[in-house]
Amino acid sequence: MPLTSYTKTNSVRPTLLVLAAGMGSRFGGLKQIAALGPSGETVLEYSVYDAIRAGFDRVVFVIRRDFEALFRDNVGRRFENKIDVDYAFQSLDDLPAPFTAPGRTKPWGTAHAVLAARKIMRAPFAVINADDFYGADSYCKLAGFLASAMKGANPAEFCLIAYQLGKTLSENGTVSRGVCKIGLDGYLESIAEREKIRSGETGPQALCGESWESLGSDTPVSMNMMGFTPDLFPMLQERFKLFLEARGKEPGAECYLPESVSFAIARNWAAVKVLRTSGEWMGITYPDDKNAFSKNIALKHVSGEYPHDLWL
Repeated sequence: MPLTSYTKTNSVRPTLLVLAAGMGSRFGGLKQIAALGPSGETVLEYSVYDAIRAGFDRVVFVIRRDFEALFRDNVGRRFENKIDVDYAFQSLDDLPAPFTAPGRTKPWGTAHAVLAARKIMRAPFAVINADDFYGADSYCKLAGFLASAMKGANPAEFCLIAYQLGKTLSENGTVSRGVCKIGLDGYLESIAEREKIRSGETGPQALCGESWESLGSDTPVSMNMMGFTPDLFPMLQERFKLFLEARGKEPGAECYLPESVSFAIARNWAAVKVLRTSGEWMGITYPDDKNAFSKNIALKHVSGEYPHDLWL
């Protein structure tokens, strides 16, 4: 499929904000530079490729300073002649006064990672995880929504891509997923994090206490793929301050983006349209997921969904 097949002609094109500051503790190493495609493509290359053909014209990577050179050389340089590339840096001491982070080693979470880009984000933008494959359909839906999302709306206009739970599981272990509660009007009411979800004989199951509870395969879940205007940042700053007041001294506590979005909805600061996709999400949570990803992505090249060489 040619790179320009989805390109739109919007006067203001959206930006792709990629959360890439994590090192992938369970997978082991920097997942963002793992060669997984038939020609050595990384997961990120498929994300940026799909974003470009959907109409995105800028990508901002949120990374840490300590692996900036590694990331720029092995990831960022692959895109510099294809799309505008910029960087934002998540730092443990990037905190509002009077808070400090003495002895803190764990990141502050995905909400804080998005806040790291607050000074350089001008256009409507989408947020994704660096190590997730979301599929072309999701980027098209995001671009279509963001093309008409107006800064300054009251409440703010945001969106979320919802996947079918059964298409987001790993055969190699349990996963955590944000289960979406959606109103009859198609707008998000809340996101509830469910931990330890597995594939059962009759469908997805979530651990509830000491027993396993069945969940429908078509249960809508968030995979941290959302669309925002810059109106998001004051909301995140307010939520993060409250988080620091309540849990800032807990060494392992993190402020998450889905939780922060639910916070904004509850206060009527934002209305979040749920855009459902039947597309396949793929990710690498465990080492053995790598082989399954490589096999599935190779089939997408064979079928013509992706060309032999993404960048020709």
